[in-house]
This record gives sequence, structure tokens and C-alpha cells, in this order.
Amino acid sequence: MGKQRWLFSWSIPRMDMQKRKIHVARLSVLSNTALVVMKLAVGLMIGSVSIMSEAIHSGVDLLASLIATFSVSKSSLPADSNHPFGHGKLENISGVIEALLIFLAAIWIIYEATKKLLNPEPIEYVSWGIGVMAISTVVNIIVSRLLFKVAKETDSIALEADAWHLRTDVYTSIGVMVSLALIWIGHLITPDPQIHWLDPVAAIGVALLILGAAYRLTLQSARDLMDVTLPAEEEAWIRALIMKHQPVIHGFHQLRTRKAGNFRFVDFHIKVEPCMSVEESHQITDTLSKSIETQFLNTSVTVHTEPCDGKCVGYCLTGCLLTEKERKRVMQERNAVSPYK
Repeated sequence: MGKQRWLFSWSIPRMDMQKRKIHVARLSVLSNTALVVMKLAVGLMIGSVSIMSEAIHSGVDLLASLIATFSVSKSSLPADSNHPFGHGKLENISGVIEALLIFLAAIWIIYEATKKLLNPEPIEYVSWGIGVMAISTVVNIIVSRLLFKVAKETDSIALEADAWHLRTDVYTSIGVMVSLALIWIGHLITPDPQIHWLDPVAAIGVALLILGAAYRLTLQSARDLMDVTLPAEEEAWIRALIMKHQPVIHGFHQLRTRKAGNFRFVDFHIKVEPCMSVEESHQITDTLSKSIETQFLNTSVTVHTEPCDGKCVGYCLTGCLLTEKERKRVMQERNAVSPYK
């Protein structure tokens, strides 16, 4: 006997949550578009490779925001005949694509910055660069905080990836701003301070930070594509829940968990009294399913109920909740009533 519960139906709170995800993703698209335009304009005007690298960084952020907007709008669609486990992995796929884009952008930045480092050129109107980096820092701090907040509330890997994009942009913008400020101060002290190499060095620093973020994002997104188990603390909570129902539940085994986007899937077997009625076993599986679904939103739970004969061997032994005395009792009762003894 099995019990399967799906939480892919639409409800008012769920619709509100979905709208929040889409709205904050669109806000990220708008902010990144504005920053790309500003950075490109100022970078071309003053000839700063670090600002141009930041423009490319924001361009990648913009593309990532577009991908995130698409994925969050599609990943929460209900399960259908062609996608019986839902569309949650769209968020993980988008995360991997975003990471690959970041890798490419970082490599291009390093290439251009190295050329500029070998042939440094003076930068004019440095104050313009400092100004646009300051604006970028403030905007990305605000938007990334909002993205992190909604990502945590909705368990969205796509929004979290987008938030990390912008948070990385905050750090790199501060680095570029500091390097430009040093060049500006140098010009105040002497007409030719010979420190224009700081600009391409800052760009390389930006690229290295981007590579680190891309690596972390790749690992995080790919693990769910490979159907890795839920975090250890979540599985421990599920095991503890099952054990609370001892002695009604004699044991459990074959606990399998995985995650797709913000959807979780939990599957396990429980052992109960052989003479238990179908109605009683249904009540147990229903109670377990509801408890898990309440603790972890967007979870599909499958519980398989099996009769316990007291013969705990192999994988069954690892999850046995009976004492040696209780095992013998179950075996005796089983032999007494079974027509196949």
C-alpha cells in the first residue's frame, strides 16, 4: 500500500508567492539594464577598462536576471502528463547557464585587462567613474537584499543565483571605485602619478571574484540536477518524525529524497503490525505526509506501508525500531495467524 500527496495545486498564498518572485526578478532586470547603460557610457567616455569590465559584468547580470525571470515564471507550473514531477528543475538549469555565462565574461575581462596592463593609458574624468560605481554599489545592495529575502522565503535557487550575481557586483564595484579614487587622488598630488596600472589590475580583481562566484553557483545548481539528497538536517528531521510514531511504526527503510528547484520529493517505506487494517495504515501515512509537507513547503511525499514479520535483515535492520523481545513477539504472532507458515 502506498500513499502519495502532491502539493502542486494552486492556492491564494501560492499565487501571491509566485507574483513576488516574478516582480522581484523583473526589478533585477530593470536595475541591471540601467547600470549597463550607465557603465558603458562612462567607461567609453573616460577610457577605463575596469568600468568597461563592470559594464560587461552587469550585462551578464542582466542576462542572468532575464533567465531567472523566465525560470521562476515556468518552474512553479503544476505537474502535468509530460512532467509528472513538475517543472522545478528549470531553476537549476538556469543557474548552470548563468554560471557558464559568468565564466565566459570573466575570461574576456582578464584578456582585455591584461592587454591594458601591458600598455597602460591615462584616464580622464576619473570622478565620473567614481560616481557611476557609487551608484552601482547602492542600487545593487538594495536589489540584492530584496532578492535574497524573497529567495529565502520562496526557496528559489534562480533568485538566489541572481542575488549572488548582484552581491558580487557590489564587491567588484567597490574595488573599481577604490582604484579610481586612488588614481584621482594621485592626479591631485602630481600631474602624472604613473598609477594608471591600477585600473586594469582592478579589472583582473573583478574577474577573479566573478570566477569564484561562478564556481559556487555551478556546484549549487548542478547538485540538484544530479538528484542529490536533501540536506542532512532535513533528512534527520524526517527520520526523527518517523521514530516519534514508535511503536505503531515498527521500522522504516529506503528513505530517498531529492530536490528540483523549490520542490522536494520524499519517499520511504514503513513497517507496521501485519494485522493492521487498511484504514489504520492509511491514517499513519496521511499523518506522516501532512507533517512533512507542513515542515517543508512544496513537497511530494510517498509512503509505502509493509507488514512487519519481525525478521529484520539487510536494509530493514538499519531502520528497525523494535527491541529483540518485540521482534520475537511479532514473529510469533505472525506465525500464528499466517496461512503460509
